[in-house]
Amino acid sequence: MDILQWFLFFLAVQVIHFAGTWRLYEKAGRKRWEALVPVYNAIVLMRIIRRSPWWTILLFVPIVNLIMFPVVWVQILKAFGKTSTTDYILGIVTLGLYIFVINYDDKVKYNGEIEATDSTISSLLYAVVVATLVHTYVMQPFTIPTGSLEKTLLIGDFLFVSKFHYGARTPMTTVAAPMVHDAIPFTSIKSYRNWPQLPYFRLPGMEKVEKNDIVVFNWPTDTVLFFGDTKTVGLRKPIDKKSNYVKRCVATPGDSLTLKDGLVYINGKELKLSDRARPQYSYTVTT
Repeated sequence: MDILQWFLFFLAVQVIHFAGTWRLYEKAGRKRWEALVPVYNAIVLMRIIRRSPWWTILLFVPIVNLIMFPVVWVQILKAFGKTSTTDYILGIVTLGLYIFVINYDDKVKYNGEIEATDSTISSLLYAVVVATLVHTYVMQPFTIPTGSLEKTLLIGDFLFVSKFHYGARTPMTTVAAPMVHDAIPFTSIKSYRNWPQLPYFRLPGMEKVEKNDIVVFNWPTDTVLFFGDTKTVGLRKPIDKKSNYVKRCVATPGDSLTLKDGLVYINGKELKLSDRARPQYSYTVTT
């Protein structure tokens, strides 16, 4: 999607929000127009449901917002007296459209004295939100799938990879299951939709990639449904959903790279590797 398409989509969301909540704003003692002003309407809504204005930021964070919207729907229902499990389920299953019903129901009243306690559903969703934020912007777990880094990392090794040292990349795929990569575990079902896409953007990092660093990246030529899949080929995947590879960085942009007798030369000089990364020239074969 280009900028114009995103802008039109944003306006459409604002119109839908106004149509489904303006009477709720009035019942909560606010002005009707406050339900129409972009961003400001979300800040006011947070006050109505007695939540921190900082929640507004989470509504605009890709992937996280897919979880935050159900959380907000549940809190709206709670603030207007719809506190049964059935109400919560209807609010989520209808993708928030159930709020349209209570918006035009004259019997619905605002409960401004409602306690700021969370339902079980909300508590679970909060936990997923926090885990998704950590998974996307702070640290992500990986399991080593191949033996290309043997002696340093072995097949099956489990490790946590920092996202913030080199700068976390914000999600480009906006519709995807949280904390899942390219396929839903134990299935052959994609965990994302290719459309709509956000442009590439990376947050500032604490350091830059240097030679001999072990890094995780998305394999540029990946065209399979998930790593190790031999049935699906030619699949066009977004950059952030391509298979994750763990490799050692031997050169950075601007360097010249040469391979000679199994040794790596960078800018004409032999690359000094750690003991575990040096080439192995002799093998003992036992039969």
